[in-house]
Amino acid sequence: MKNIQCLVFGHDYEVTRNVTYHVKEYSCINCQKQLTTNGNGKLVELTPKYKEINDVLERIHQKRISKTNRQKFNCDLLVFSH
Repeated sequence: MKNIQCLVFGHDYEVTRNVTYHVKEYSCINCQKQLTTNGNGKLVELTPKYKEINDVLERIHQKRISKTNRQKFNCDLLVFSH
């Protein structure tokens, strides 16, 4: 019954996961169909292969963000010596 609404009106996607700034995972509110963005920026079905790729991308992205944040904080610290 939920698929009928998607067939008639189209899917109603919402972002379920932000992998990076540009790569996101989407899920249809009605039928739970899952999509993600591929390397060209187009929406493709979320397969186990894309799920694994997104996991790796997220890990790399989080490391890069934490590394740049640490560098920002280290530059802004004032060191006093006696």
